Amino acid sequence: MTSALKFSTFVFLVVIISGCQTPGILNPLKPQTEPKEEGPDLTRLVSEEIVIAAAMPTNEDGQDDLIERESDPLPLEPDEPVAASDLWERIRRGFMLEHHLDERRVEAELNWYRRHPDYLNRVATRATRYMHHIVEEIEQRQLPMELALLPIVESAFDPFAYSHGRASGLWQFIPSTGRLYGLKIDAWYDGRRDVTQATNAALNYLSDSHRSLNNDWLLALAAYNSGEGNVRYSMRKNVKAGKPIDFFSLGLLRETRAYVPRLLAISALIADPEKYGIELKVIPNEPYFDEIAMDSQIDLAIAADLANISIEELYLLNPAFNKWATHPKGPHNLLLPVANSEQFKQALNSLPEDQRLRWRTHKIRSGESLGVIASRYQTTVATLKDANKLRNNVIVAGEDLLVPIAAAQSGNYELSATERLKTTQKIAEKKTGVSPIKYTVKSGDNLWDLSRKFSVSTRTLAKWNGMAPTDTLFPGRELLIFGEQATQVASLLGSRGVIRKVNYRVRRGESLSRIASKFGTSVNQIKKWNKKVGAQKYIQPGDRLTLYVDVTQTR
Repeated sequence: MTSALKFSTFVFLVVIISGCQTPGILNPLKPQTEPKEEGPDLTRLVSEEIVIAAAMPTNEDGQDDLIERESDPLPLEPDEPVAASDLWERIRRGFMLEHHLDERRVEAELNWYRRHPDYLNRVATRATRYMHHIVEEIEQRQLPMELALLPIVESAFDPFAYSHGRASGLWQFIPSTGRLYGLKIDAWYDGRRDVTQATNAALNYLSDSHRSLNNDWLLALAAYNSGEGNVRYSMRKNVKAGKPIDFFSLGLLRETRAYVPRLLAISALIADPEKYGIELKVIPNEPYFDEIAMDSQIDLAIAADLANISIEELYLLNPAFNKWATHPKGPHNLLLPVANSEQFKQALNSLPEDQRLRWRTHKIRSGESLGVIASRYQTTVATLKDANKLRNNVIVAGEDLLVPIAAAQSGNYELSATERLKTTQKIAEKKTGVSPIKYTVKSGDNLWDLSRKFSVSTRTLAKWNGMAPTDTLFPGRELLIFGEQATQVASLLGSRGVIRKVNYRVRRGESLSRIASKFGTSVNQIKKWNKKVGAQKYIQPGDRLTLYVDVTQTR
C-alpha cells in the first residue's frame, strides 16, 4: 500500500470514528442515571486505525510526519473552560440534578422566592464566609453542586442557627446524628457549628444516604431532613401499593415534602436568575479563610487581637467555640481570613505559650472542689490540674490555685454561648417589661410541666434559657422566666385555685372532651366561654379557644 493510500485510509477512518465518538453536551438538568443511547460497535474500526497509524512513517524525534505538514493540521483541542470569578457561576456549572420545574411543589417554592427577591442576597452576605469551602469539598467528591445550596434551606447560612428540634449549625445536625458522624459536643465546643467539620460530616451523611437509597439524590435529601427510616417506610408502602418510589410519589412528612422542592427551586433560581428577575449578589470565587493549627489553648480575644480582626469576625468563622477560649484539650485550630492569617502566624510565634491565656490566683475555700472552681471560672478540672501540677483532685482550703480567666470583659465575647443567651434574655425582658423570676429546677421537673405552670409555651421557655423543648432538666439548674403573668404565678405557687386565661389552639385529633380533660374543666364550661363553639357541632384543627384554668394543676 502506497503512502498516499495509507494516508487517505487513515483520514477516512479518523473522520468516521470522530463522528461516532464526539460526546454530546450533557444536560445538567437530566439525571445522571439516564441510560446512554447505543452506538455502533467501534472495536473493529479502532483496531484498524491503530494498525494503520503504526505503519505510518515518523521523523527522527519519533513524531508523525503528518504533524509537520502545514497542509494537514490536527484538529485543535477545545479550550479549557474559563475560571469563574463569581462563585455562583462555578456553582451552576456543577449542577447535576433535574430541578423538576413542572412539579407543583417546586413551582410554589419558586413563587415564594420571586415574591421575596432580596432574600437570597441577604443569605449570600452570610454565605460569603463559608460557600467557597463548601464548593471545594463538593467538587473534590464529585457530588451534585446543588448540595452547596442546602445550608440555605437548613439555616439560611446562619452558623448559630438552632431549631426547636435541637438541630444546630449551618447543616443543622441534631446531637445524636452529629456524634454518629464524628462531631464532638461538650461545654467548650460544639462540632455541629464547626464550619469545616460539619461540612465534612454533612457530605458523608448525604453520600451514605445516596448509596443506600437507590443512588437517588432526592431521596437522600429527604432522608437528611426526616431520617432514612421515614423514607424507607414510605418506599415500602408504595411498593406494597404498586406505586412508584420516586420522591414526588412518596407520602413523606409534610415538612419533607416541601424541603426538597425548596432546594430544587433555589437551584433553578441560581441556574437562571435573569429568568426569574433575580439579581444575585456576587460571591468572589476565592478562599475566604485559612485554617491555622496551634499547639496550645488560646484566649479568643487575644487571637482576634493577634490577627487584627474583630472578636465578632473570629466567632463567625469559629462558631463552634462556646466559651472565651479554644478547647482546653484541643485541637486548637482556628479559621482566619486569608488576608490576616500570615500576620496571625507571625504574631503567634513571637507570643510565649504561657501568655496565650490570662491567669489569676484563687484562694481555695472550705468545701470547694476542683469541679466547683472549674465551673465558676468556665474552665475544666483537667486544665486546673495541668496548670497547678496536681496529680489528683485533692485540694486544701487556704491554698492558692492558678486558674485561667478571660482576657477581656465578658461582653467582648458577644457570640459565645453565654453572651448570646444573655442577649436573648435581655430582649425577652424588654418585650415583657418585667424583670424575670429565677426558678431552681427540682427533681422530676421538665420543660412541659414548667411551661404549663408559668403560662408560657414550652418553646418560649426553652428559648429563654438557651435550650430546646426536648432537652432534659437537671436538678439545681437555674431558669429565668419572663412575663407579668409568670411573675404572678410564681408568687402564688403552692396555693389553690389560681385561675388564668389561656388562649388555646385546637390540635389535630382533639375533641372538646379531650381538651376539657386536659385542663380539668367540662365541655359545657368550654362552650359557655366560647359562644361560637357552642353553636357548632364539631371543632376543627386550628380553632382558637379561650379557657380559664387553674394553672397550678395543669399538666
